Amino acid sequence: MNLFEKMFNYQVMAKLGESGTVALTRHERAWLKSMLTHPAAASALAPETREKLVAMLADEPDAGYPAGLQEKARSVERQVHHPLLRPLRRIIAAKKGMRITYTLRSGSVQRNVRGFPYKLEYSMVKREWYVLWMHLRRRAWMATKLSNIMLVEFSAMSEAAAEANLARIATVLAERKKQLTLAVVPAYNRELSRILYALSCFEKEVEYDELLDTYQIKLEFSGDDSDYVLSKIRFLGMRVIIVQGAYHQKRMYESATKALARYGIADESDTEPNASTEAREAAGEKDAG
Repeated sequence: MNLFEKMFNYQVMAKLGESGTVALTRHERAWLKSMLTHPAAASALAPETREKLVAMLADEPDAGYPAGLQEKARSVERQVHHPLLRPLRRIIAAKKGMRITYTLRSGSVQRNVRGFPYKLEYSMVKREWYVLWMHLRRRAWMATKLSNIMLVEFSAMSEAAAEANLARIATVLAERKKQLTLAVVPAYNRELSRILYALSCFEKEVEYDELLDTYQIKLEFSGDDSDYVLSKIRFLGMRVIIVQGAYHQKRMYESATKALARYGIADESDTEPNASTEAREAAGEKDAG
């Protein structure tokens, strides 16, 4: 597959994602039909959803996986599905409030707290589900692990109040947004699809400079995801460089310096990139005085 085919495939998948369309292959449909017969499907899906999927896949062939192949030996890990996912999804879809009882890091319990849930997120790093919500009494933005929630109950809320909470959340999220710009090193332009795939979980725009033969990728993400963004950039190695985003440039510089020091390689300068410039400017001001 050449570069243009990769770019075209990425654009097609991006358009499908924007429209909420999911492309399934014949093998994936057969696998889904088999999994719907598993006992766990009854607890993972609402009855009406499961019945609809079964009806849609009625004409598809069954993959016919034997019982022994449904689960193989693996390391112990937390369950991806959580029983609170379904009730929280319904509250979020209905744009209603909730009353939540949950535990804090200290072990204390917060009982019967009124909140407005906004979104469910799964952390690939911590392998935990989180619910993002607004604490209505404190007007605070919260992110709570589902494993720390003891009870969630539906709470009635007017449409006007729901819209006001959504507007407040939009303002909070806008204030927490961070941006940085990556430049793809021209020698790795052929790996653009791989780079974009590694950054697929972030909002981004891609621009191409014909004169410099350089792709620039503008990322937009929540401030809480800064460490995750940096881990992705480190994974990409020499393929990309941060060209805009002073905070993230500094973090990458610090991690690179520590890595060199760990292997006994001295840095060319004992100061950070901007420090030498500041020192020269200070010396110039002193001489002028």
